[in-house]
Amino acid sequence: MGEPIRVLVVDDSAFMRKIITDILNHDQRIQVVGTARNGKDALEKQQLHKPDVITLDVEMPIMNGLEALKSIMRTSPCPVVMISSQTKKGAEITLLAMEFGAVDFVTKPSGPISLDIGKEEHTIREKVLHAAKANIKPINIEKSTAFQPTYEVKSKPRTNRTMPVSSTNKKKVIAIGTSTGGPRALKTVISQIPATIEAPILIVQHMPSGFTRSLAERLNAVSEINVKEAENGDILLNGTAYIAPGGYHISVDNKGNELMIRTHLEDPRKGHRPSVDVMYESLALHSTIEVVAVIMTGMGADGTEGLRALKAATPCYSIVEAEESCVVFGMPKAAIKANLVDEVVHVQHIAGHLVRYLTR
Repeated sequence: MGEPIRVLVVDDSAFMRKIITDILNHDQRIQVVGTARNGKDALEKQQLHKPDVITLDVEMPIMNGLEALKSIMRTSPCPVVMISSQTKKGAEITLLAMEFGAVDFVTKPSGPISLDIGKEEHTIREKVLHAAKANIKPINIEKSTAFQPTYEVKSKPRTNRTMPVSSTNKKKVIAIGTSTGGPRALKTVISQIPATIEAPILIVQHMPSGFTRSLAERLNAVSEINVKEAENGDILLNGTAYIAPGGYHISVDNKGNELMIRTHLEDPRKGHRPSVDVMYESLALHSTIEVVAVIMTGMGADGTEGLRALKAATPCYSIVEAEESCVVFGMPKAAIKANLVDEVVHVQHIAGHLVRYLTR
């Protein structure tokens, strides 16, 4: 085993600092090298200890977690895992933190001083271990919130062949799967898709319940298309994106001549519910559609088996996010290794590829 991952724990509660420290130090792969009681203290301790990962509470006095995160990402970029409440306000702040460069987040089960935080001990350790592998770059905070749509395709395809346009008359469906780093990637892609897109968009983002509705609302506010949290019975409409609700799979059923979303609680797939594989496998059952499948940043291999089913059963064009723009190059890499990918594209240009492919 190599050197342990060095972690700085930041929380205004001494109780929470001790509990999180004990949880992390229980894993020999992790070493807590320091703690901080607010954002200002965190910035000083980061320079002192040079941690590999920071766990950062959202709500703190003097300097809150969001302001500390902005400073960290602007001056000394480092993988950050936010520790958030499960309230609607907490969800909104956490999603903003994802846009500002946080790798991932963990929710406190019962408020700022969460006596039952031990329920999340496995999740906390896993998120820190994953964060240590993340591709972290300085972020221009001012530009990160801007909406600057562009449909020009500037990236180069992985092969020298000309990128095709759709060659069938079947109904088109765009299906996007993503995980760690996904909220920022989704904002980049969805905000660039024009309202005239002739396809509905299905999205699976690995995220717990309580956060996907806020994600849909944030994306809807910066996009030309409509974005909503998927509901059981929704009819798929062109120019609308449907985000799988946290804790539920989404599948697609026929309703007459239309396609309808079904949300369900079948067992998690590889630990995920919602699962990209489940969404893709559901689409593979429909011979009347053509799927454009997109896999973006995320840990693990969710989406690869579903993509295999799509390729075998339906016309399917597949795009994955390029390593250079991924926070974690796990899910795209797995699909590439399985030889199931048509294009590898920087996240800034995925929307342009979708528009070009679907334009006659």
